[in-house]
Amino acid sequence: MVTGPMLLVIFVISIAVLLVLIITFKWQPFVALLLATIITGLMVRMPLADIAKNMTKGFGDTLAGIGIVIGLGVMLGQLLAASGATTTIAESILRLFGKQKSVLAVTFIGWIVSIPVFFDAAFVILISLLRQLSKKTGIAFVTFVTALAMGLIATHAVVVPTPGPLVVAENFKLDLGPFFLYACVVTIPAVIVGGFIYGTMIGRKVTTGPGAAITELSPDEMEALDHKKQLPGPSRSFLMLLLPIILILLNTITAVTFEKGSMVQSFFGFVGEKNVALFISVIVAAFALKPYIKENVQDIYVDAMKAAGIIIFITGAGGAFGNSIKASGIGDYLVTTMQNWSIPLVLFGWIFSQILRSAQGSTTVALVTTSAILGPVVAAQGGSAMLVALAVCAGGIGLSLPNDSGFWVVNRFSNFGMKETFECWTIAGTITGVTALIMVIILGFFQGMLPGL
Repeated sequence: MVTGPMLLVIFVISIAVLLVLIITFKWQPFVALLLATIITGLMVRMPLADIAKNMTKGFGDTLAGIGIVIGLGVMLGQLLAASGATTTIAESILRLFGKQKSVLAVTFIGWIVSIPVFFDAAFVILISLLRQLSKKTGIAFVTFVTALAMGLIATHAVVVPTPGPLVVAENFKLDLGPFFLYACVVTIPAVIVGGFIYGTMIGRKVTTGPGAAITELSPDEMEALDHKKQLPGPSRSFLMLLLPIILILLNTITAVTFEKGSMVQSFFGFVGEKNVALFISVIVAAFALKPYIKENVQDIYVDAMKAAGIIIFITGAGGAFGNSIKASGIGDYLVTTMQNWSIPLVLFGWIFSQILRSAQGSTTVALVTTSAILGPVVAAQGGSAMLVALAVCAGGIGLSLPNDSGFWVVNRFSNFGMKETFECWTIAGTITGVTALIMVIILGFFQGMLPGL
């Protein structure tokens, strides 16, 4: 097999092939990732049998830890959206903050709603709410769009149980409880800076055009204000949203406060295991939210499984590619080279994830690929898996370009031009991602003082 500096050349070629297939030839990421896996194995002169074995092992090992979670997570999100629970959560937060702080409220609405609901769906669901708020408050529409988009993308990229961060946690072998808490510490300041502060700044300059304050609502939006549909109450809605997180956190707390093997620790160790916690949450939500769901719940499950299938296949293929990089020796050589260049693993993880994110458009693919490569390396090197994992996730937030579906979701549903979209999405996302990285670096100063770091 190939060794030495040629491994870096092969690594660059492998990434280039992957990006060209996805961006230029519009290949589905699943197929592109598998082909890149095979090409990498061939270039390092790996035995043909090992190429197939490593590809299968990487795919299977990744899905063994994350496949069930992705499917159940999507189901829970669909149930919350179909019942109107997400709308209740949004309105409750607005009442708590008041109209004067409505931009800050929208920032946190995005941050919370994106935990169970994917970015695209959440943005589409909440965009009419932003138009109504702009009309009521006189605040520029672009300010609300920026605040919501940054809240949504930060959670989507960093906070479990969103699928991308779940894969990162699995690849870095992290306990989900501490990972969730530190993700909150990293993302909340980031969305305040990139969503609330920056969004307010750009909104002050806008007086005309699609980004200005809304003066008239469409008939459909006026009808939505009547709230004719019965919605679940705030307590029920928040409980359904937070139930899996509560169960996972209880598992973490009882693991350190009760003796291992005790009845309490065993019970919460079971119900707080990520797969079981999400399964319980889906079952509870199906019954608790059923009176508010017009659709057949079985149809919701089917739609969720269709959506989850795409994510599962891409996630597995990303694991196959990462395992090929690991087996080829590229991963170890990359770390050795970085150490010679004095590039900290935290910074490298952020840069690599950011490059992949901007080059091929998908946050999930960037997180899966980067964590699959760096996860085993960090474990072998003895570095802080938590800090590197958070940095990798932070790298998936910003520098979104027109090859990203999220770019066009914001563009089309906001009726923005390219200038407004770059301002409220690309630039704002980059600011948010950099702020998240700074927070990770700050956490690094407390390494050894805080549990899990």
